[in-house]
Amino acid sequence: MYIIIMGGGRVGLNLANLLIEDGHDITLIESDESLCSEVAAELDALVICGNGTSSKLLEETNIEDADFFIATTGNDEANLLSCILVKKYNVPTIIARVSNPDHEEAFMEVGIDNVISPEVTAAGLLEKLVTRPNVADLITLGEGDAEIFDMTITNDKVVGKKIGEISPTKDYIIIATYQKGKLVIPQTDSVISRDEKVTVLVKRGAFKKVAKKLEK
Repeated sequence: MYIIIMGGGRVGLNLANLLIEDGHDITLIESDESLCSEVAAELDALVICGNGTSSKLLEETNIEDADFFIATTGNDEANLLSCILVKKYNVPTIIARVSNPDHEEAFMEVGIDNVISPEVTAAGLLEKLVTRPNVADLITLGEGDAEIFDMTITNDKVVGKKIGEISPTKDYIIIATYQKGKLVIPQTDSVISRDEKVTVLVKRGAFKKVAKKLEK
């Protein structure tokens, strides 16, 4: 995926590095010239020094080809304006960091897909919004040793199998399924249906492997 990040501060830089590790194509925009130089030296990606609230600069990033635009600066006004400008280029997903919780409603009213407030802003959470759009991140356990996710079964290789045939493994365990919207504790002989929602406990670092097994 092609992802444009506005903001080369700690959150933007860490997010860019995480997404590069995931194999995504990244362009980062930073308006501060000195910070721009520092980020360019650290990041294995295209870094553009300029104002992300400029349509001309956004077009220089090939914004029309972007899958995601993520505004991570600490300036709510700049983040909001850039996201409004980006909407006219039909970028599929727009994510914004909001420093003042009182501004969240304004972001939502203009149709920003995801608004991240200071209490939960972190590069890791933003990365999950990009790399795990079809799962609901419920909780992180211990010191990040495991996470619980909701996933939707779409892989034909597991559809029709019994829970006991695919779970548990050393990487994950299916701890719940949902029938008519109600949570059910699965039995080993419970049969997995297509598009069935399941709750999965996943060991740290194993998410991609588990998602590949359960989802397309």
